[in-house]
Amino acid sequence: MTRAYNFCAGPAAMPEPVLARAQQELMNWGKSGASIMEMSHRSATFQDIARHAERGLRDLMHIPDDYAVLFLQGGASTQFAVIPMNLLRGRGTADYVRTGIWSDKAIEQAGKYGKVRVVADSSAGNHTSIPEFSTWDLDPNAAYVHYTPNETVGGLEFDWIPDTGDVPLVADMSSTILSRPFDVTKFALIYAGAQKNIGPSGITVVIVRRDLLGEAMPETPIPFNYAVQDKDASLYNTPPTFAWYLADLVFDWLKAQGGPEAMAVVNQRKAQKLYDAIDAGDFYRNKVSPECRSWMNVPFQLPDKSLDPVFLSEAEKVGLLNLNGFRTVGGMRASLYNAVPEAGVDRLVQFMNEFESRYG
Repeated sequence: MTRAYNFCAGPAAMPEPVLARAQQELMNWGKSGASIMEMSHRSATFQDIARHAERGLRDLMHIPDDYAVLFLQGGASTQFAVIPMNLLRGRGTADYVRTGIWSDKAIEQAGKYGKVRVVADSSAGNHTSIPEFSTWDLDPNAAYVHYTPNETVGGLEFDWIPDTGDVPLVADMSSTILSRPFDVTKFALIYAGAQKNIGPSGITVVIVRRDLLGEAMPETPIPFNYAVQDKDASLYNTPPTFAWYLADLVFDWLKAQGGPEAMAVVNQRKAQKLYDAIDAGDFYRNKVSPECRSWMNVPFQLPDKSLDPVFLSEAEKVGLLNLNGFRTVGGMRASLYNAVPEAGVDRLVQFMNEFESRYG
């Protein structure tokens, strides 16, 4: 069977070697006589997998021991509420940066648990550039500062890490985690839904400084309490075991590729090829300021919206899948996560050139 090139924003493409290994092990993991999906999360076998996954992620991201690494149920949207439950710590106020749809959703959820101050906002420019850091209205007494390094819908990305001083910095890295190196120690908490660069949907990674744990709101559900999950190695309740196992395989695959350091080189090259194709003429357009363009999510528009369904249909016929933009935005979007091969980007660029020659 010939596999297509999948540019879905999430659930996204997964590495073919990972899928092949999971297929091989699906019915009988390690001669145990059972599938991973059938094993108790309390079994020694699964706990070995869980520990190996944590060690794999720590190695890939150089995570110090004073950070907890949690594998939790739900997606990043769940964390929009769980973060203020755990990190407000009686302070009542948190600073948020609005740069697109997902940061906006995080702001909405956090506002249910405390006062949210929007300290920087790119709405006036329709989220096509990031406000200069010097204009941010940061509160030195805030419980934390939250930002979204990469907005998957609008394709707006930070190429810098905000320096918030003594105020803990929180980042939604769902679409950028493991795509390049990050200095974890610059953050108090990093969270990421798995379904982009880690594995299938249903599991979320939370990397959090342990000194911030232990002061969750009294009404916080126990499975949402970071301190409890850290104490129980993310096994307080039944986790999504198969998704955790697949994440472990992805971490092994990433190590074999050379880790985030090697992926950064490839990912930057993939993105540049696509942006060069978009910028080569007037047929395709990307509205994001060049210095803020995402490596991971590349939205673009055609000159006539009536061409959108034609583009998508013809792309699918040649094995280029899931190029439609976000449902409320329209246009096109190509997500170039780690598992999307460079050959897929080359084929997409070729198709775009051919399409322009027919309809331009």
